[in-house]
Amino acid sequence: MSDLPPCPECNSSYAYKDNDRLVCPECGFEWHPDFTRAEGQDSASIHDANGNTLHDGDTVTVIKDLKVKGSSLVVKVGTKVKNIRLVDGDHDIDCKIDGVGAMKLKSQFVKKA
Repeated sequence: MSDLPPCPECNSSYAYKDNDRLVCPECGFEWHPDFTRAEGQDSASIHDANGNTLHDGDTVTVIKDLKVKGSSLVVKVGTKVKNIRLVDGDHDIDCKIDGVGAMKLKSQFVKKA
C-alpha cells in the first residue's frame, strides 16, 4: 500500500503524487504534502458578501431580494436573520425567517449584522 496520506477533503486512500503536489482522483482536490488539517479548516470557512467570517449563532442581514422557490413569497432586502447554522453544501446557511419559515441561504447574499 502507499505511504501517502489520505485526501484531506474526502479521506480517499487513492491519492497520488504529481510533481510536488498530491492529487485525489476521486474528488480532484490537490494539496502540498506539508498541508495540515488546520490550514484546510481556515480555507473552508464560510464568508459573507463583505468577506467577514461567519459562525454558528451569528445574526445576518439579507442584501438582495430573494424569491422563495415554490412559493410567491419574497425575502426582502434588510431582513435580519438571527441564530444561523452553517452547513456544508451549495446553500451553506440554515435558518428560520419570521413569516417565511425554515430556509437555506447562500452566504453570498447576506452580510454580518
